[in-house]
Amino acid sequence: MSTSYASNRSTPVPSFYRPSYAAVQSPMQRAPIVTDDYERWYTEQVPNNRMALSLQSGIEGEIGWALDRLCRLCHNEQFQLKVIPGIIDGLFIWPEWYVSEGHNLFNSNNTLFAVSRDTEAKRRHAIESLFVLRNCALHEQDCQELVHHSHSLPFIYGALNNLDPQADDNTEFLLHATDFLHSISAHYTAPASVVSITKMVLSPLGVIASTSSNRPSIIIALTALSQLIENPHTATLLSPDSPALVASLRFLPLFMDKPLVETCLNYLYAHLSHYAMAKAFLLHPDMPSILRILINLLIQEQVEETVTMDITGAVRTVPSQAFVTTQDHDLSQDELEQLLPLPEPERCYEWMKTMFIGKPDGELTQVDFWNLYKDVFAPHQDKYPLLVASDVIKNVNLVFPEAQAMVLQDPVQRFVVRGVDRRKDTLLAEKLKCQWNRGQCATPPLGSLNDLYEHLLDHLKSTESSKCPCLWSSCHNPPVPKASLRSHVLTHLSQKYTSERHPSQSDTITLSVGTTSSTYPTGNPIMRAPPPPRSTTISYRRPLVDPPSSSLTALLCIRILFRTSFASAEEAPRIDEEHFGFPGIVEEVVEDIEDVVIANRASKDREKEGERRGRRAFINVRQLMECVRIRDENLMGWIIEMATVDTEPGVQ
Repeated sequence: MSTSYASNRSTPVPSFYRPSYAAVQSPMQRAPIVTDDYERWYTEQVPNNRMALSLQSGIEGEIGWALDRLCRLCHNEQFQLKVIPGIIDGLFIWPEWYVSEGHNLFNSNNTLFAVSRDTEAKRRHAIESLFVLRNCALHEQDCQELVHHSHSLPFIYGALNNLDPQADDNTEFLLHATDFLHSISAHYTAPASVVSITKMVLSPLGVIASTSSNRPSIIIALTALSQLIENPHTATLLSPDSPALVASLRFLPLFMDKPLVETCLNYLYAHLSHYAMAKAFLLHPDMPSILRILINLLIQEQVEETVTMDITGAVRTVPSQAFVTTQDHDLSQDELEQLLPLPEPERCYEWMKTMFIGKPDGELTQVDFWNLYKDVFAPHQDKYPLLVASDVIKNVNLVFPEAQAMVLQDPVQRFVVRGVDRRKDTLLAEKLKCQWNRGQCATPPLGSLNDLYEHLLDHLKSTESSKCPCLWSSCHNPPVPKASLRSHVLTHLSQKYTSERHPSQSDTITLSVGTTSSTYPTGNPIMRAPPPPRSTTISYRRPLVDPPSSSLTALLCIRILFRTSFASAEEAPRIDEEHFGFPGIVEEVVEDIEDVVIANRASKDREKEGERRGRRAFINVRQLMECVRIRDENLMGWIIEMATVDTEPGVQ
């Protein structure tokens, strides 16, 4: 019993019921669908490529599928049109349909009924196909394929000449068509091809630029025209009053719209680059206003910084209430103590250097030399012996080589030393200082001339005698009556001695540190250099960066107008009643010479009138042009030349 139970427990019994739990299986991870449009079956280089066949199939779904992928592929350079045969022909199918007949189905005046869905889908196919062609034309390799394709130029001519630019349904299509023209026209370099293309598209592009209300259409139309008329062979196709020129001048003042303004400037520059158009533009009624607009554009786009420069030099100040006096230099105690211990004749040399200076017209007597020497050193001769007078006079030539001792045969014979003079000390005396009692008055300087006069009267009142001399420091007049002395002292208060100072005048005078005179006023005031200002700061503005491309284009336009207005070279004389021709030039002989003369004269008169108007316009903007500052020196030289040019008499 126990054995069977044990055997039953060791042997598992199969169960026919679902277990209580089941293993959860993870779902299969599928690879994501990659729609990068580079699958092999889409880009195979075979004639039966699916995208090429889909474009030409006529099946709505297939065409939409192919254009959807091509619109994404044409954004990069990895996709090339030439690797898929027939794809270019397929891309031209729907744009050509729209140009030839499709645009007639979209009438802007019909606002009651909408077009069918099929027609709208075809129009969308045409726009998407042209969008692909336009993007592919931006790549060099695809552009070469489109340039040589037989459908490119006829399609562009038909689009620009058949479609109404005022219709909203045609705006996007014409925008892509004009952009397509702009991309491929640069590859036509033969003069005949350029002239032919320009002749076909000049008028419709001018209409788009002048009448369209769509900003991108205006920009691309002017851009395409600018590229075409840059070729000199297209000059005969231009006119002074072309619609494109009118449009570019009308939009030029919109400085805030940089792309539009730059496009207008490029067209204006291409137009003025033809000399005949530049001369005709001088007669344009809006020429002076356009010139001002161009200069204002330069001013508006220039980036400047304010530079502050301090040019104040080193200065010093002296009191203004002072005047200068000079006196002979006397040895100070310090100088005497330095000279006494020196042995002779070195002491004599140093003494002369201290007491005298070389002066070509100076003159001192030999007795004065000896007396000055003796008065200084005689009190100390017990310790420091003196030189004899002859040695002192001889030493003058050693210290001052230009000096010379001589005897002058005047009415009175004099022994002099010529070429030296006493060294002078400049003393700074205060103005309005009382000099009574021979300059010993201790009263401080007075505040005004009247106060000084009242102070002198007090000195006179203290005098008891009826006659007394003038005790002014520089006066040596004999005694006079006291009543006369009152008026005499006024002679010492002259205006050159002291003057009343205006209340706004400073109490100090500013002098340069390098001023030779140590005091002010000097003995000869008119020889003094003008004093520097106390504080001088110069602030000016200078360009911080180079001007942008739009400013450079505007400057080129201004320069062309300037050179045309001030043209100095005259044309060679032609056959008329006063000339028989110009050597080396074979001209066609015209029978009716009078008509030719009249026509040439009228043409020259118009040219001269244009030059006069141009010169007058540049003269009137001189002040405005002075506000233009350009970092480049050569370009700034143009501005300076145009702002300072001289005009002929009577032009203004």
